[in-house]
Amino acid sequence: MQDSITDVISDLTARCDALIVSPVLGDPNDRARLVQGAVGIRESAERVVIVAVQQARRDGTSWQAIGDALGVTRQAAFQRYGKPTDPRTGEPMNTTPLSDAAPLAATVIDDLAAARWETVAARFDAAMRKGLSADALAAAWAQIVGLSGAYEGRGDTETTRAADVTVTDTPLTFEAGDYVARVAFRDDHTIAGLHILNPQSA
Repeated sequence: MQDSITDVISDLTARCDALIVSPVLGDPNDRARLVQGAVGIRESAERVVIVAVQQARRDGTSWQAIGDALGVTRQAAFQRYGKPTDPRTGEPMNTTPLSDAAPLAATVIDDLAAARWETVAARFDAAMRKGLSADALAAAWAQIVGLSGAYEGRGDTETTRAADVTVTDTPLTFEAGDYVARVAFRDDHTIAGLHILNPQSA
């Protein structure tokens, strides 16, 4: 059964009201409870957005218009709120990225930077193992260092779900150039794809 916009707004209103009165009815020095209440409001507000998007789609609103309203691209809006159907099975696709994808990507990047090629290659899925050896991985990293100098660090990772994999994009900084490490993980945490891209390509 679909949630109604009225129901989810009522839940949000109730959470807001509870947070407003909590210093009066609860311990005014319990700041953790205030934080917990604020997190509940954030979750309820997101539920309002989800239901509003679902209703807009049922009414025929385009992903472009929804993306414009959210301040993102239509693809970003679809990736976050869409419900794609798997063309192979006709079943709804899992659109939730792995919850630990960002730390998994960080580990892969740290292993590359520390020249632990075999460690990274050991995490490849079967197709990756056939297509990319540890030696080839080392050569690719060396080529980037040759073009842009020593590796200096990584930025925050963005994650999305694409069919059967979670795709991570992590900015990389070298002495004389910037790149994006794109690592795709299967649900069993094996690596299904690994690319070092120019930021424009990512």
